[in-house]
Amino acid sequence: MDNKALPSLLPVYKRYDLAFERGEGAWLYTVDGRRMLDFASGIAVTGLGHAHPHLVQALTDQAHKLWHVSNLFRIPELERLADRLVAHSFADTVFVCNSGAEAMEACIKMVRRYHWANGRPERHRIVTFEGAFHGRTMATISAAGSRKLVEGFDPLLPGFDVVPFGDHEALKAAIGPETAAIMIEPIQGEGGIRPVPRSCLEGLRRLCDEHGLLLVFDEVQAGMGRTGTLFAYEQTGVAPDIAGIAKGLGGGFPVGACLATARAAAGMTTGAHGSTFGGNPLACAVANAVLDVLLEEGFLERVAERGRQLQERLLAIQGRHPGIVAEVRGIGLLAGIRIADGSAEFLKLLQDKGLVTAPAADNVVRLLPPLIVSEAELDEGCAMIEAACREFVA
Repeated sequence: MDNKALPSLLPVYKRYDLAFERGEGAWLYTVDGRRMLDFASGIAVTGLGHAHPHLVQALTDQAHKLWHVSNLFRIPELERLADRLVAHSFADTVFVCNSGAEAMEACIKMVRRYHWANGRPERHRIVTFEGAFHGRTMATISAAGSRKLVEGFDPLLPGFDVVPFGDHEALKAAIGPETAAIMIEPIQGEGGIRPVPRSCLEGLRRLCDEHGLLLVFDEVQAGMGRTGTLFAYEQTGVAPDIAGIAKGLGGGFPVGACLATARAAAGMTTGAHGSTFGGNPLACAVANAVLDVLLEEGFLERVAERGRQLQERLLAIQGRHPGIVAEVRGIGLLAGIRIADGSAEFLKLLQDKGLVTAPAADNVVRLLPPLIVSEAELDEGCAMIEAACREFVA
């Protein structure tokens, strides 16, 4: 590319011709005055909608007090966040960072450190699954292995064995003397909104226990209330040893975390890992404010009910338009519709009608309303999907 033709903003995104100037609740307002219903939530990030007053107040209050001090010192807001995440999860300990990719990097490092600390440094390989997305760092693209992610970035980081999604025999064959862990998204997001059946997660837990492996869940997209429970794993009865979270944790403010049991984290001693910005007072103030809302009595139950309502409405639309909507996928407000043909064109038609959604693999349009969405707003969004089905020609 001619350097003179290269824009000031590195062109690594294929952006839609939409620009927003503000948001309120489940709605976005474009710079040219359009009002659009947000069923993307910044790809499962703005879980409490836009400009939530409790989050705005928490950020504003903290901004007037203290932004950053470094992890050389105690950070009370960080300690409170860790205590609350431990109290409401499988975990005994938490490392707070800035993003989902960093959270998954911490998970990978913890796996290797665990076996190293236990005198088995040769156990460093992690089994992962086709269709996965764990981030954009060298380790996380190596873990996913998708050509779209890794093309041009060879040599990849060694130590990952990618097996077909749902292929139990391939999974068992991949486990050997160097295997350290199995890493999986309980619901693949970028991979096309594909939930992993409970029986499969139970099988993974048994395999890990039998072979002395760690089980790692990537809940970056599925966690923080999106499925109707604080974490997606709660609906399966299967707890991991380590999990990465982010996206909805900060409601739009960049923050992620690696959660772990005491056993899995035992090797992470002083100096083993760190982050300059991770857990700073601003991020933790907002994350704590998000938890304030998510943990309110009845809140997650309402999210679960909205999820059931969305699934019911989407299945009804599929029944009326089976030639357009080939399949309805997901759990709760982590939903997707597989378009028989032309998902990109269908998504653009939804935008034209005023509905913001997000693409995913396998011809899927992702539907990720904010957790505070009302039933009336669900109806309005589904009416736009129905109208698009009536007009759509692939």
